[in-house]
Amino acid sequence: MLAPPWIPVPALGYGGVESVVSDLTEALVARGHDVTMFCAPGSRSAAKIVTVLSAAHPDEIERSLYESDHVARAFDLIDAARADQPFDVIHDHCGFTALAMADRIDTPVVHTLHGSFTASTAEFYSHHGHKAALVGISQAQIRTAPDDLLPAAVIANPIDMTAWPLQREKADYLLWIGRMTEEKGPQRAIEAARAANVPLILAGVIQPGQQAFYDSEIAPHVDGHKVRFVGEVGGSAKRSLFANARALLMPIRWEEPFGMVMVEALACGTPVIAFPEGAARELVADGETGFLVDDEAEMAAAVDRLQMITPAACRTWVAEHCDISVVAPAYENAYREALKRVPTSAAGIPAGVAARG
Repeated sequence: MLAPPWIPVPALGYGGVESVVSDLTEALVARGHDVTMFCAPGSRSAAKIVTVLSAAHPDEIERSLYESDHVARAFDLIDAARADQPFDVIHDHCGFTALAMADRIDTPVVHTLHGSFTASTAEFYSHHGHKAALVGISQAQIRTAPDDLLPAAVIANPIDMTAWPLQREKADYLLWIGRMTEEKGPQRAIEAARAANVPLILAGVIQPGQQAFYDSEIAPHVDGHKVRFVGEVGGSAKRSLFANARALLMPIRWEEPFGMVMVEALACGTPVIAFPEGAARELVADGETGFLVDDEAEMAAAVDRLQMITPAACRTWVAEHCDISVVAPAYENAYREALKRVPTSAAGIPAGVAARG
Protein backbone atom coordinates (compact mmCIF):
# COMPACT_ATOMS: atom_id res chain seq x y z
CA MET A 1 0.00 0.00 0.00
CA LEU A 2 1.70 3.17 -1.22
CA ALA A 3 0.31 6.11 0.77
CA PRO A 4 1.13 9.78 0.11
CA PRO A 5 4.14 11.34 1.86
CA TRP A 6 2.30 14.40 3.17
CA ILE A 7 0.21 13.28 6.14
CA PRO A 8 0.46 10.31 8.57
CA VAL A 9 -2.05 7.47 8.20
CA PRO A 10 -4.66 7.73 9.59
CA ALA A 11 -4.93 11.50 9.42
CA LEU A 12 -5.52 13.26 12.73
CA GLY A 13 -7.38 16.07 10.96
CA TYR A 14 -7.57 16.90 7.26
CA GLY A 15 -6.59 13.99 5.05
CA GLY A 16 -9.23 12.29 2.92
CA VAL A 17 -6.87 10.01 0.99
CA GLU A 18 -5.12 9.02 4.20
CA SER A 19 -8.45 8.00 5.76
CA VAL A 20 -9.24 5.89 2.70
CA VAL A 21 -5.82 4.21 2.87
CA SER A 22 -6.21 3.55 6.58
CA ASP A 23 -9.66 1.97 6.40
CA LEU A 24 -8.77 -0.18 3.40
CA THR A 25 -5.45 -1.32 4.84
CA GLU A 26 -6.94 -2.31 8.20
CA ALA A 27 -9.71 -4.25 6.46
CA LEU A 28 -7.28 -6.12 4.21
CA VAL A 29 -5.15 -7.12 7.19
CA ALA A 30 -8.27 -8.27 9.04
CA ARG A 31 -9.20 -10.36 6.00
CA GLY A 32 -5.88 -12.22 6.20
CA HIS A 33 -3.70 -10.37 3.70
CA ASP A 34 -0.03 -9.65 4.29
CA VAL A 35 0.10 -5.87 3.79
CA THR A 36 3.07 -3.51 3.93
CA MET A 37 2.26 0.19 3.94
CA PHE A 38 4.80 2.74 2.69
CA CYS A 39 3.69 5.97 4.34
CA ALA A 40 4.64 9.19 6.09
CA PRO A 41 6.39 8.99 9.48
CA GLY A 42 3.99 8.92 12.42
CA SER A 43 1.59 6.51 10.73
CA ARG A 44 -0.16 3.72 12.64
CA SER A 45 -1.52 0.47 11.23
CA ALA A 46 -1.96 -3.24 11.80
CA ALA A 47 0.00 -3.62 8.55
CA LYS A 48 3.77 -3.60 8.39
CA ILE A 49 4.80 0.05 8.26
CA VAL A 50 7.76 1.25 6.21
CA THR A 51 8.71 4.93 6.35
CA VAL A 52 11.32 5.72 3.75
CA LEU A 53 11.64 9.36 4.86
CA SER A 54 12.99 10.79 8.10
CA ALA A 55 10.10 13.27 8.26
CA ALA A 56 6.79 13.79 6.46
CA HIS A 57 7.18 16.00 3.42
CA PRO A 58 5.42 19.38 3.48
CA ASP A 59 1.75 19.27 2.45
CA GLU A 60 2.46 20.66 -1.01
CA ILE A 61 0.70 18.18 -3.24
CA GLU A 62 1.66 19.92 -6.48
CA ARG A 63 5.38 19.67 -5.70
CA SER A 64 6.54 16.62 -7.64
CA LEU A 65 9.92 16.62 -5.87
CA TYR A 66 8.38 15.34 -2.63
CA GLU A 67 6.19 12.69 -4.20
CA SER A 68 8.98 11.46 -6.50
CA ASP A 69 11.39 11.11 -3.59
CA HIS A 70 8.85 9.09 -1.58
CA VAL A 71 7.83 6.81 -4.46
CA ALA A 72 11.36 6.21 -5.76
CA ARG A 73 12.61 5.16 -2.33
CA ALA A 74 9.64 2.82 -1.93
CA PHE A 75 10.20 1.29 -5.36
CA ASP A 76 13.85 0.72 -4.51
CA LEU A 77 12.86 -1.30 -1.43
CA ILE A 78 10.14 -3.20 -3.29
CA ASP A 79 12.57 -4.11 -6.05
CA ALA A 80 15.21 -5.19 -3.53
CA ALA A 81 12.69 -7.49 -1.81
CA ARG A 82 11.91 -9.49 -4.96
CA ALA A 83 14.28 -12.35 -4.22
CA ASP A 84 13.23 -13.02 -0.62
CA GLN A 85 9.70 -11.70 -0.18
CA PRO A 86 8.18 -10.48 -3.43
CA PHE A 87 5.04 -8.39 -3.35
CA ASP A 88 2.00 -9.44 -5.36
CA VAL A 89 0.58 -5.99 -6.03
CA ILE A 90 1.41 -2.34 -5.36
CA HIS A 91 -1.68 -0.24 -4.61
CA ASP A 92 -0.75 3.37 -5.32
CA HIS A 93 -2.57 6.34 -3.77
CA CYS A 94 0.17 8.94 -4.25
CA GLY A 95 -0.56 10.88 -7.38
CA PHE A 96 1.50 10.66 -10.55
CA THR A 97 5.00 9.29 -10.03
CA ALA A 98 4.19 5.63 -9.34
CA LEU A 99 1.87 5.45 -12.35
CA ALA A 100 4.41 7.06 -14.67
CA MET A 101 7.05 4.55 -13.53
CA ALA A 102 4.76 1.51 -13.21
CA ASP A 103 6.23 -0.17 -16.30
CA ARG A 104 9.70 0.08 -14.80
CA ILE A 105 8.99 -2.31 -11.93
CA ASP A 106 8.01 -5.98 -12.16
CA THR A 107 5.25 -5.80 -9.55
CA PRO A 108 1.84 -4.93 -11.03
CA VAL A 109 0.40 -1.59 -9.93
CA VAL A 110 -3.20 -0.72 -9.07
CA HIS A 111 -3.62 3.05 -9.16
CA THR A 112 -6.65 4.70 -7.55
CA LEU A 113 -7.72 7.90 -9.29
CA HIS A 114 -8.24 10.20 -6.33
CA GLY A 115 -8.28 13.50 -8.24
CA SER A 116 -10.32 15.21 -10.90
CA PHE A 117 -9.32 15.43 -14.55
CA THR A 118 -7.97 18.69 -15.94
CA ALA A 119 -6.43 19.44 -19.32
CA SER A 120 -2.95 18.64 -18.02
CA THR A 121 -3.87 15.55 -16.00
CA ALA A 122 -5.98 14.18 -18.86
CA GLU A 123 -2.93 14.30 -21.14
CA PHE A 124 -0.85 12.61 -18.45
CA TYR A 125 -3.33 9.77 -18.02
CA SER A 126 -3.75 9.33 -21.77
CA HIS A 127 -0.02 8.72 -22.02
CA HIS A 128 0.60 6.69 -18.85
CA GLY A 129 -2.77 5.16 -17.97
CA HIS A 130 -2.06 1.83 -19.69
CA LYS A 131 0.83 1.12 -17.31
CA ALA A 132 -1.38 0.14 -14.34
CA ALA A 133 -4.84 -1.09 -13.45
CA LEU A 134 -6.80 2.12 -12.86
CA VAL A 135 -9.61 2.35 -10.33
CA GLY A 136 -12.05 5.26 -10.44
CA ILE A 137 -13.92 6.41 -7.35
CA SER A 138 -17.17 7.53 -9.01
CA GLN A 139 -18.97 7.38 -12.32
CA ALA A 140 -18.95 11.18 -12.37
CA GLN A 141 -15.16 11.14 -12.27
CA ILE A 142 -14.88 8.63 -15.08
CA ARG A 143 -17.28 10.59 -17.29
CA THR A 144 -14.70 13.42 -17.34
CA ALA A 145 -11.78 11.09 -18.13
CA PRO A 146 -10.05 10.97 -21.52
CA ASP A 147 -11.83 8.78 -24.06
CA ASP A 148 -8.88 6.42 -24.31
CA LEU A 149 -8.75 5.78 -20.56
CA LEU A 150 -10.19 2.42 -19.56
CA PRO A 151 -10.49 1.98 -15.78
CA ALA A 152 -10.41 -1.58 -14.53
CA ALA A 153 -13.13 -0.78 -11.98
CA VAL A 154 -15.06 1.99 -10.26
CA ILE A 155 -14.98 1.50 -6.48
CA ALA A 156 -16.35 3.96 -3.92
CA ASN A 157 -14.06 5.28 -1.23
CA PRO A 158 -14.50 3.19 1.91
CA ILE A 159 -15.62 4.07 5.40
CA ASP A 160 -15.45 1.91 8.52
CA MET A 161 -18.93 2.51 9.85
CA THR A 162 -18.10 1.06 13.25
CA ALA A 163 -16.08 4.22 13.91
CA TRP A 164 -18.95 6.57 13.09
CA PRO A 165 -21.88 6.76 15.56
CA LEU A 166 -25.51 6.83 14.46
CA GLN A 167 -27.16 9.85 16.07
CA ARG A 168 -30.94 9.98 15.76
CA GLU A 169 -31.54 13.18 17.76
CA LYS A 170 -29.91 16.20 16.16
CA ALA A 171 -28.78 19.55 17.50
CA ASP A 172 -29.90 22.84 15.97
CA TYR A 173 -27.03 23.65 13.63
CA LEU A 174 -25.98 23.06 10.06
CA LEU A 175 -22.45 21.96 9.18
CA TRP A 176 -19.98 22.77 6.45
CA ILE A 177 -16.58 21.08 6.47
CA GLY A 178 -13.72 21.18 4.00
CA ARG A 179 -10.83 23.14 2.59
CA MET A 180 -11.28 26.90 2.74
CA THR A 181 -11.61 27.52 -0.99
CA GLU A 182 -14.16 29.24 -3.21
CA GLU A 183 -15.12 26.05 -5.07
CA LYS A 184 -15.89 24.24 -1.81
CA GLY A 185 -18.46 26.93 -1.08
CA PRO A 186 -18.21 28.00 2.58
CA GLN A 187 -19.45 31.45 1.55
CA ARG A 188 -22.48 29.85 -0.09
CA ALA A 189 -23.13 27.75 3.01
CA ILE A 190 -23.22 30.96 5.05
CA GLU A 191 -25.77 32.49 2.69
CA ALA A 192 -27.98 29.40 2.77
CA ALA A 193 -27.84 29.02 6.55
CA ARG A 194 -28.63 32.69 7.04
CA ALA A 195 -31.65 32.40 4.71
CA ALA A 196 -32.83 29.33 6.66
CA ASN A 197 -32.25 31.16 9.97
CA VAL A 198 -30.30 28.21 11.36
CA PRO A 199 -26.84 28.47 13.00
CA LEU A 200 -23.91 27.24 10.92
CA ILE A 201 -20.64 25.64 12.03
CA LEU A 202 -17.73 25.89 9.61
CA ALA A 203 -14.91 23.40 10.14
CA GLY A 204 -11.80 22.77 8.11
CA VAL A 205 -8.24 23.62 7.35
CA ILE A 206 -6.93 26.88 5.95
CA GLN A 207 -4.10 25.74 3.74
CA PRO A 208 -1.32 27.89 2.27
CA GLY A 209 -2.80 30.39 -0.17
CA GLN A 210 -6.32 30.25 1.32
CA GLN A 211 -5.99 32.85 4.09
CA ALA A 212 -6.90 35.78 1.83
CA PHE A 213 -10.14 34.07 0.76
CA TYR A 214 -11.03 33.35 4.38
CA ASP A 215 -10.24 36.89 5.50
CA SER A 216 -12.33 38.55 2.79
CA GLU A 217 -15.24 36.15 2.25
CA ILE A 218 -15.70 34.25 5.52
CA ALA A 219 -14.25 36.09 8.51
CA PRO A 220 -16.63 39.10 8.28
CA HIS A 221 -19.59 36.74 8.82
CA VAL A 222 -18.15 34.75 11.74
CA ASP A 223 -19.83 36.04 14.90
CA GLY A 224 -19.58 33.02 17.21
CA HIS A 225 -23.36 32.57 17.25
CA LYS A 226 -25.04 32.42 13.84
CA VAL A 227 -21.75 31.48 12.17
CA ARG A 228 -18.94 29.73 14.02
CA PHE A 229 -15.56 28.70 12.64
CA VAL A 230 -13.95 25.89 14.66
CA GLY A 231 -10.90 25.28 12.45
CA GLU A 232 -9.52 21.87 11.63
CA VAL A 233 -11.08 19.01 13.57
CA GLY A 234 -10.35 15.31 13.80
CA GLY A 235 -11.07 12.21 15.83
CA SER A 236 -14.03 12.19 18.21
CA ALA A 237 -14.59 15.94 17.81
CA LYS A 238 -15.07 15.53 14.06
CA ARG A 239 -17.39 12.57 14.48
CA SER A 240 -19.45 14.47 17.03
CA LEU A 241 -19.83 17.45 14.69
CA PHE A 242 -21.13 15.20 11.93
CA ALA A 243 -23.40 13.15 14.18
CA ASN A 244 -25.18 16.06 15.83
CA ALA A 245 -25.69 18.34 12.82
CA ARG A 246 -29.18 18.75 11.36
CA ALA A 247 -27.59 18.49 7.94
CA LEU A 248 -24.31 18.81 6.09
CA LEU A 249 -24.29 21.56 3.49
CA MET A 250 -22.33 20.74 0.32
CA PRO A 251 -22.56 23.83 -1.92
CA ILE A 252 -19.71 22.87 -4.25
CA ARG A 253 -19.26 24.39 -7.69
CA TRP A 254 -16.86 21.93 -9.29
CA GLU A 255 -16.84 18.33 -10.51
CA GLU A 256 -15.60 16.84 -7.25
CA PRO A 257 -14.73 13.19 -7.93
CA PHE A 258 -16.06 11.90 -4.60
CA GLY A 259 -16.61 13.94 -1.43
CA MET A 260 -15.80 11.84 1.63
CA VAL A 261 -17.49 14.28 4.00
CA MET A 262 -20.87 13.37 2.51
CA VAL A 263 -20.33 9.70 3.29
CA GLU A 264 -19.12 10.50 6.82
CA ALA A 265 -22.22 12.60 7.48
CA LEU A 266 -24.58 9.96 6.12
CA ALA A 267 -22.90 7.25 8.19
CA CYS A 268 -23.87 9.24 11.28
CA GLY A 269 -27.46 9.52 10.08
CA THR A 270 -27.01 13.15 9.06
CA PRO A 271 -28.69 14.20 5.78
CA VAL A 272 -26.75 16.02 3.07
CA ILE A 273 -28.03 19.02 1.13
CA ALA A 274 -25.83 19.40 -1.93
CA PHE A 275 -25.55 21.06 -5.30
CA PRO A 276 -25.74 18.40 -8.06
CA GLU A 277 -22.07 18.66 -8.99
CA GLY A 278 -19.62 15.80 -9.49
CA ALA A 279 -20.19 12.71 -7.38
CA ALA A 280 -22.84 14.40 -5.23
CA ARG A 281 -25.41 13.03 -7.69
CA GLU A 282 -24.27 9.52 -6.80
CA LEU A 283 -23.74 9.95 -3.06
CA VAL A 284 -26.98 11.77 -2.22
CA ALA A 285 -30.23 9.95 -2.94
CA ASP A 286 -32.57 12.91 -3.43
CA GLY A 287 -35.47 12.72 -1.00
CA GLU A 288 -34.05 9.63 0.73
CA THR A 289 -30.69 10.62 2.25
CA GLY A 290 -30.85 14.35 1.59
CA PHE A 291 -31.61 16.78 -1.19
CA LEU A 292 -29.99 17.90 -4.43
CA VAL A 293 -30.64 21.61 -4.99
CA ASP A 294 -29.58 24.17 -7.57
CA ASP A 295 -28.66 27.22 -5.50
CA GLU A 296 -28.47 28.78 -2.05
CA ALA A 297 -32.17 29.67 -1.96
CA GLU A 298 -33.17 26.07 -2.66
CA MET A 299 -30.63 24.89 -0.10
CA ALA A 300 -32.23 27.08 2.55
CA ALA A 301 -35.71 25.85 1.60
CA ALA A 302 -34.56 22.23 1.86
CA VAL A 303 -33.70 22.74 5.52
CA ASP A 304 -37.45 22.91 6.23
CA ARG A 305 -37.87 19.46 4.63
CA LEU A 306 -35.22 17.64 6.66
CA GLN A 307 -37.88 15.91 8.77
CA MET A 308 -38.62 13.81 5.68
CA ILE A 309 -35.20 12.16 5.96
CA THR A 310 -34.60 9.47 8.59
CA PRO A 311 -31.15 8.91 10.11
CA ALA A 312 -31.57 5.16 9.60
CA ALA A 313 -32.06 5.60 5.84
CA CYS A 314 -28.87 7.65 5.59
CA ARG A 315 -26.82 5.05 7.41
CA THR A 316 -28.34 2.14 5.52
CA TRP A 317 -27.37 3.70 2.21
CA VAL A 318 -23.74 3.99 3.30
CA ALA A 319 -23.72 0.41 4.61
CA GLU A 320 -24.87 -0.85 1.23
CA HIS A 321 -22.54 1.23 -0.94
CA CYS A 322 -19.43 2.46 0.94
CA ASP A 323 -18.84 0.38 4.05
CA ILE A 324 -15.43 -1.25 4.13
CA SER A 325 -17.13 -4.66 4.14
CA VAL A 326 -18.30 -3.85 0.59
CA VAL A 327 -15.22 -1.98 -0.65
CA ALA A 328 -12.49 -4.37 0.52
CA PRO A 329 -13.80 -7.34 -1.54
CA ALA A 330 -14.12 -5.05 -4.56
CA TYR A 331 -10.45 -4.12 -4.26
CA GLU A 332 -9.50 -7.77 -3.81
CA ASN A 333 -11.09 -8.39 -7.21
CA ALA A 334 -9.14 -5.44 -8.65
CA TYR A 335 -5.89 -6.93 -7.31
CA ARG A 336 -6.69 -10.31 -8.89
CA GLU A 337 -7.37 -8.64 -12.22
CA ALA A 338 -4.09 -6.73 -11.96
CA LEU A 339 -2.23 -10.00 -11.45
CA LYS A 340 -3.60 -11.24 -14.75
CA ARG A 341 -1.72 -8.43 -16.47
CA VAL A 342 1.61 -10.04 -15.45
CA PRO A 343 3.27 -12.55 -17.83
CA THR A 344 2.89 -16.07 -16.45
CA SER A 345 5.41 -18.86 -16.20
CA ALA A 346 4.95 -22.33 -17.66
CA ALA A 347 3.34 -23.38 -14.37
CA GLY A 348 0.75 -20.66 -14.78
CA ILE A 349 2.01 -18.61 -11.82
CA PRO A 350 2.72 -14.92 -12.44
CA ALA A 351 6.47 -14.48 -12.81
CA GLY A 352 8.07 -13.17 -9.62
CA VAL A 353 4.85 -13.51 -7.62
CA ALA A 354 4.73 -15.52 -4.41
CA ALA A 355 1.98 -18.13 -4.32
CA ARG A 356 0.68 -17.16 -0.89
CA GLY A 357 -2.73 -15.92 -2.10
